[in-house]
Order: sequence, then C-alpha cells, then structure tokens
Amino acid sequence: MLESLLMPLLTGIALGLFFFGGLWWTVRKGSIANNPALWFLGSFLLRTGMALGGFYAVGAGDWRRLLAALVGFVLARMLLIRFTPTPLSSQERSHAP
Repeated sequence: MLESLLMPLLTGIALGLFFFGGLWWTVRKGSIANNPALWFLGSFLLRTGMALGGFYAVGAGDWRRLLAALVGFVLARMLLIRFTPTPLSSQERSHAP
C-alpha cells in the first residue's frame, strides 16, 4: 500500500513546486511589470488550473491518493519557503553596503 502512495506524493510535490514556485516568480516579475494585474490574474488562473487538474487526476476515486498528493503539495511549500531567498526589508536595504 505504501508503494501505491509514493507516486501521488511525488506528484503533489511537483504540483506544489509549480504552484508556489510560480507564485514566487509572479510576485518578483509582477511587481515591476507595466500591468501587474494581468500578471497576477494570469498566473493565478494558470497555477490554480494546473493544481486542481493535477489533484483531480491523481486522487480520482481514492481519498488516500488525494491525501498523499496534498501532503506532497504542502511539503513543497515548506521546502520552497526554506530554500528561496527572502527580499530585504526597507530597513535592511538602507543599511546594506
């Protein structure tokens, strides 16, 4: 049974990396774009559609597979928070060399 949950877990990690990595990229690029609303709306629709479609494909008919994918999704979020650089605050920016 554990082997059957490994693939949904890895799929959830991939979905989470796409979703939260795309969010991180959108915030960085959208904040300096000429039309940020278009960036944020387009990114939201693409990321949400991919995540929902992926969860639907993985967990169709079995709540354990869906739960494993959700655990992978949350795990990817925690990994990205841990390993992506944080922007400097305005106070830190004024003291940076």
